[in-house]
Amino acid sequence: MYVPSIHKANDPTDVYDYIQANGFATLVSELDGRQMATHIPMILDQDKQGDYHLLSHIAVANKQKESFDGQKELLAIFMEQHAYVSSSWYNHVNVPTWNYIAVHAYGPVSILSVEELHDSMHKLVHKYEDGRAGRFNIKDMPADMLQAHLKGVVGFSMKIERIESSYKLSQNRNDEDYKNVIDQLEKTGDKGSQDIAQQMNKLRS
Repeated sequence: MYVPSIHKANDPTDVYDYIQANGFATLVSELDGRQMATHIPMILDQDKQGDYHLLSHIAVANKQKESFDGQKELLAIFMEQHAYVSSSWYNHVNVPTWNYIAVHAYGPVSILSVEELHDSMHKLVHKYEDGRAGRFNIKDMPADMLQAHLKGVVGFSMKIERIESSYKLSQNRNDEDYKNVIDQLEKTGDKGSQDIAQQMNKLRS
């Protein structure tokens, strides 16, 4: 990913926090000379050695599983927040642009055992059910239903060997324009724009 130095994240912790908070990703791999992509939720996990992994699963009928050999490098793209920025918000003539946060994680993917798959699914459900009234728990599923579901998917772990991030948040703008972009984004009413405004506030507080 092309990332100008001004848009690079200064703290790696922020990048992992972003993945944790925005876990719906696009998993990209190459198979037989063709690109394949699957859109799935992923869980960020850290092993005892301190290495980060992305855990998830895909349908057993999905041919992308054939690229899960533990050697080929796959790409997981996380990009939740983005917003159009009008040049009318500046105090001078300029062109419109787009602000966004994007994280690319790269690494090999290995297939999980049934036990590991069950554990990763529990972590995934627990994360998104946390705090909900009448929350769902995998343990409450009938055993035969759970086993049938487990047979229909392939669990995997992607070891993050390198990571790239782009935080394009109007860093090149003066304080007046920067503040005005935040104010205008907050007025839009759409969540993506408001999230970008929040990130901009955090960046230049």
